Amino acid sequence: MITVNQTHNPDLKSWVNSANLDGCDFPIQNLPFAVFRQKDTNEPFRGGVAIGDQIIDLQTLYDTGLFTGKAAQALNKCCQPVLNEFMAMGFEYWSALRHSLSDALTETSEDQKVLQNCLIAMTSVEYDVPARIGDYTDFYTSIHHATTVGKLFRPDNPLLPNYKWVPIGYHGRSSSIGISGQKVHRPLGQTKAPDAEVPTLGPCKRLDYELEVGIYIGSGNESGSSVALDDYQQHVFGLCLFNDWSARDLQAWEYQPLGPFLAKSFASTVSPWIVTMEALAPYQGQWTRPNSDPQPLPYLESSQNRTTGSVDMELEAYIATAKMREENQPYQKLSRSNFKDSYWTVAQMVAHHTINGCNLKPGDFFGSGTQSGPTPEEAGSLLELSNGGKEPITLDNGETRTFLKDGDAILFKGYCQKQGSDIRIGFGEVTGYVVPASS
Repeated sequence: MITVNQTHNPDLKSWVNSANLDGCDFPIQNLPFAVFRQKDTNEPFRGGVAIGDQIIDLQTLYDTGLFTGKAAQALNKCCQPVLNEFMAMGFEYWSALRHSLSDALTETSEDQKVLQNCLIAMTSVEYDVPARIGDYTDFYTSIHHATTVGKLFRPDNPLLPNYKWVPIGYHGRSSSIGISGQKVHRPLGQTKAPDAEVPTLGPCKRLDYELEVGIYIGSGNESGSSVALDDYQQHVFGLCLFNDWSARDLQAWEYQPLGPFLAKSFASTVSPWIVTMEALAPYQGQWTRPNSDPQPLPYLESSQNRTTGSVDMELEAYIATAKMREENQPYQKLSRSNFKDSYWTVAQMVAHHTINGCNLKPGDFFGSGTQSGPTPEEAGSLLELSNGGKEPITLDNGETRTFLKDGDAILFKGYCQKQGSDIRIGFGEVTGYVVPASS
């Protein structure tokens, strides 16, 4: 079990002054990972760690020979264009590198002169998807989202019988997962109007976003084995922000009997930074299940999961229409929710995914499913906010939306922060832009 340690000390300050500012997403207590390169260059992508408004170039740091032992071995794996081999090393190596970086970045560190030469300003870089994602599973862990959406289609029976027993998921398309800034072409597909005899092919008319948490698998498990509930932290590298774009009209026609297909496979967008599970240790807390609901089967139940299964992670969704951007207006907030309201935990997702012997591999990816809270304003999609398209949302500039239009930009933010604390463990941002159908 990951525990709170000296790297989480709220009194820690860094000699990188921007990391000490109020509201900074990347203080010394965070130290998330990404892959990056300088803008407008053909240099290879390599691993980096965020500190304030700077990135530690892990290739340059490795070349200094400053770190030794497991931290140096971990650094070596971070010099590659993707982080899969680093993720495969396991928690012992992830933690060794985190602790060495924390020591070297503290304001009293004697290593400042060496590390200063390893810093690159965030404004001068571009990012790529940080791992080679072999497989992607999208879950459905928000009971509030599942209930609201279910009511739109099954008013008398919104939740299917298995929902409270099984962490529902489907196998997604990893090849269309892109990095923040992704241009999302409006998808083409079949739809069928209720009064039509035959379906038609055309551009999606009900394009939506889904506010989700992304989960990167680190070390995997052998085929035929399973990951025990309380061992999940040895296998989950970290979390990110995730927008799983959805074509609601395509989905309505195609999803039965086998589930999502073209409505989900055209684009999904991840944020650049992966916040490690160790960085999130202070924000993991109590997970509960109403006594009136079925309690989890034994392989999905433990005292540890009850005590530390949830993650107190604020999630925010914003929109900027083409008109808003032309007039230099800021993004407008659409909703805010929290990952701690999830009906199923990360541990339960991993345990259930592997209970049949499914072998997870380093870099595999889970989506949490749309994260909606218990109140209407905490909805994580336009489908919910507009009541299935029946109640248009009026933006501050007078424009209205039921679903997304070409030119719309969607931005997600996320962070963990204890009440009364200045320390903010941020996830950065993830953006995506809707562009017209390509044909």
